[in-house]
Amino acid sequence: MHSLAVRILAVTTNPRHRFLLETYQRHRFLEMAGRYGKIFAPEMTVANPVYHFNALGIVATLSDADMVKGLYGMWAQSHQSIFYNEGEQVAVSDNFIRSISIATQQTAGGALIANGIEVDDPDAMYLFRSRIQMIWPYDDDCRLIGEDVWETDPDQRTITKLDPADVVTTEMAAELVNPLIRAQPVFDPAIHGRKAALLAA
Repeated sequence: MHSLAVRILAVTTNPRHRFLLETYQRHRFLEMAGRYGKIFAPEMTVANPVYHFNALGIVATLSDADMVKGLYGMWAQSHQSIFYNEGEQVAVSDNFIRSISIATQQTAGGALIANGIEVDDPDAMYLFRSRIQMIWPYDDDCRLIGEDVWETDPDQRTITKLDPADVVTTEMAAELVNPLIRAQPVFDPAIHGRKAALLAA
């Protein structure tokens, strides 16, 4: 993720688009580090984001901040906020970011079973790997409105049981990604607003 964001930022000159990409990267690192509370700062996310999920066996709409925080909190506490993306392609526009990748997330057996996916050990951890598409919409002040996340081909997913020695904890992930988390950029309408983005296009 870090190298991808660096590559994209290296060729992106539109200030609004750069702002969105920097925020996108910060969000994902905060999530992996278990520091999800910072994602909901008023300058980063709207008061009541809406998340649509059709992935990891989850088919749901989370329609307010408390519901989304609850999911992030559960993932952080159960070491399920560990993920990485292979072959990711990212497109940025004035009011959304779109991502397509082969995504892998460390997932608890019990969570998979609860979501209707058969595994042999509810107490084990698994790597859930599948093609995922995401759209993250943003408002005119570059604040996240929500996420639309869907698994495009469930028949092609793979689920691999992890040896306990290979399980990564949220604390371990935080040690790795904390040095990569930059401060939230400061929104300036004259530079990052929609009108400025149109002029920069």
